[in-house]
Amino acid sequence: MVSRSYTNLLDLASGNFPAMGQPRERKQLPRVMTVPGVISELDDDAASDVPSSVVQDRMIIVANQLPVKAKRGPDNKGWSFSWDEDSLLLHLKDGLPEDMEVLYVGSLRADVDLSEQDDVSQVLLDRFNCVPAFLPPDILSKFYHGFCKQHLWPLFHYMLPFSGNHGGRFDRSLWEAYVAANKIFSHKVIEVINPEEDYVWIHDYHLMVLPTFLRRRFNALRMGFFLHCPFPSSEIYRTLPVREEILKALLNSDLIGFHTFDYARHFLSCCSRMLGLEYQSKRGYIGMEYYGRTVGIKIMPVGIHMGQIESVLKLADKEWRVGELKRQFEGKTVLLGVDDMDIFKGVNLKLLAMEQLLKQHQKWRGRAVLVQITNPARRRGRDLEELQAEIQESCRRINETFGRPGYEPVVFIDRPVSLSEKAAYFTIAECVVVAAVRDGMNLTPYEYVVCRQGVSGSEPSAESSGPKKSMLVVSEFIGCSPSLSGAIRVNPWNIEATAEAMNEAISIADSEKQLRHEKHYRYVSTHDVAYWSRSFYQDMERTCKDHFIRRCWGIGLSFGFRVVALDCNFKKLNIDHIESAYIKSKKRAILLDYDGTVMPQTSINKTPSSEIISMINTLCSDVKNTVFVVSGRGRDSLGKWLAPCKKLGIASEHGYFVRWSADDDWEICGQSSDFGWIQIAEPVMKLYTEATDGSSIETKESALVWHHRDADPGFGAAQAKEMLDHLESVLANEPVAVKSGQFIVEVKPQGISKGSVAEKIFTSMAESGRQADFVLCIGDDRSDEDMFESIDNAIASGILNSSKSVFACTVGQKPSKAKYYLDDTADVISMLETLAEASDPSPSAGNSP
Repeated sequence: MVSRSYTNLLDLASGNFPAMGQPRERKQLPRVMTVPGVISELDDDAASDVPSSVVQDRMIIVANQLPVKAKRGPDNKGWSFSWDEDSLLLHLKDGLPEDMEVLYVGSLRADVDLSEQDDVSQVLLDRFNCVPAFLPPDILSKFYHGFCKQHLWPLFHYMLPFSGNHGGRFDRSLWEAYVAANKIFSHKVIEVINPEEDYVWIHDYHLMVLPTFLRRRFNALRMGFFLHCPFPSSEIYRTLPVREEILKALLNSDLIGFHTFDYARHFLSCCSRMLGLEYQSKRGYIGMEYYGRTVGIKIMPVGIHMGQIESVLKLADKEWRVGELKRQFEGKTVLLGVDDMDIFKGVNLKLLAMEQLLKQHQKWRGRAVLVQITNPARRRGRDLEELQAEIQESCRRINETFGRPGYEPVVFIDRPVSLSEKAAYFTIAECVVVAAVRDGMNLTPYEYVVCRQGVSGSEPSAESSGPKKSMLVVSEFIGCSPSLSGAIRVNPWNIEATAEAMNEAISIADSEKQLRHEKHYRYVSTHDVAYWSRSFYQDMERTCKDHFIRRCWGIGLSFGFRVVALDCNFKKLNIDHIESAYIKSKKRAILLDYDGTVMPQTSINKTPSSEIISMINTLCSDVKNTVFVVSGRGRDSLGKWLAPCKKLGIASEHGYFVRWSADDDWEICGQSSDFGWIQIAEPVMKLYTEATDGSSIETKESALVWHHRDADPGFGAAQAKEMLDHLESVLANEPVAVKSGQFIVEVKPQGISKGSVAEKIFTSMAESGRQADFVLCIGDDRSDEDMFESIDNAIASGILNSSKSVFACTVGQKPSKAKYYLDDTADVISMLETLAEASDPSPSAGNSP
């Protein structure tokens, strides 16, 4: 039975939106092609990569909104379109290869009537290389103003919905609209994509489940995602009811980008705590193994478009506005704030800090002016109305308290300000203050630094002819803060400290301002938006370079869907093929793992059935066969469960104890039988067990194992790492190996592994003149990989002949050193039964050392 949380998602994933009231779907745009061809419609259930004809790589940029402005024509007829020169999406193509075509997919900031949508789509495609996604009004409202702005935006900025009036409770209908909107975007991408040639770059939190829809259709698609807002800590993110669905959807990307290491660290922590995934850092690149795919993690703050700002600085109206502002603020020291009207921008905290500055430092009364520019709000709600009222009250109070004729300490501008006017304010400001309590990036400080630098070759002025200088007071909670090492960083919640930082910024010596400005300008001018997009694209190329030489399978339903990527040589074991090789061979070695191979992992009763016992006995009765069960289980358990199999060889505790048949004694394969090291290791493990809730010690005859699967993931992993170092130190002179594994730290005698026992079996057979010409080795976990590796070593050393039949097989489709796989234990038993039927039982047969 499908769980309730997925019931609606399954409908949505198949294209059914019963609650959305979506109008009948129109015909799709034709797929963009560079040569003539015929493209058939793609149905929702198709799961293969459907190629179209293009001749070069292309970048498809997908975002909530297109970088295009739409305006109604005269008499409310027709439309006119123009590029949005302020759009990041438009600027990022400067970092892509010159010959790379860029196609945009997104929605328009305009309501286009259904009857006009086909014509508008064609115009945008022909003139702007844009493919619009038109969202029905009910989906748009629930998707953008609902789930995006009421749930994701507040949560990602650390605001929890403690009450229905602030933030709002989780509403599943809004989540369904979010999924439906992402699916509509996926249709638009699918209409124009060539999956074998195109790259897809998805932007921001509006489209976090889009990667699943695209990966489900095109398993080998080259796809990146960049999050432009903060990613919250796991303690905040885990409150989201659809937390795992979103994480799994993002992991269907090949590369996931964040502005700062903090955001990336929070995402990795969520993957670890909620999905059990760990990351690795290799040669400076962070990657996470996810079903055979390596999902790259990119940390790179976005930059500004230098060319755009420099061109604005050359405009005549900017120069005129600068002169006007200099006259207006003559004799004053201007501090500047430029923020959106949003509850997270800390505008009122900044005003309170300005008030504190004037209280504490009377010298600035009549001299210091805070100019606060607020852009129109992008969302709506009662909290915003309360914020606006609070800001207006603070401005009124400060101006009434400290103002005088000809002096207004706070100049509040709450209207849209053009880029040229904003540049004029930047030019005359002595300091820019950013007091956001949480912000993904915030490029205001970057723009300010460039404006203060000016443009070489422009007409000289008193301001531009002197040394360039600037000062920044920035919140430590914004994305650009780590890259601005010369800025004064503040905790905006600490009003007094922020006021002192503002005082320091405008009081500091000009020489210091100049040095800090030079440092910032060097960084900002070299790490622009082109640098950012170039770096992301190069990492996408590197991450995706093996896509089309690996075999991929899509598995799972709804947002549990993921792609398993495997080597091209990795294939399912063909029973007819192995049976044929089995019949032709004369001397066979058969090595079987127990848990997860002969017996299901989920089985509580590990005693084999009479059918399995009979099958094993039939295989052992063939004089040509040497059959072993190789397990990490203890010898007492295995000896009891497999007691009816008198001719079966058993290797227990990963090969420390070996018995060739029930009539033989157990051999100890360790290099030393001295277990004095247990007296050293056990107290250390007990110490960490007492300090780590959820951990435990397993005592074997030959080994000690510390388990932390049930401990806190982060703390357990940290304790395991610390214990590993501790044990390696105290056991440095003991004949043991200390190893860490999946939620374990194990101490065992040196030279003990399933690989070593496999080599022992192969060597013994060869030395007795029975070199194996058929090898079957089956296992399901990490320890069995040692057996698979030992086969290659045995072939390299001549113990096995490479021209003979060798079948190393893992259970389940997953990355492995084996060349074959079977799906589950049922497949394993079925295959072994086929071999048993092809066997030639002999009463004198049996394993021999």
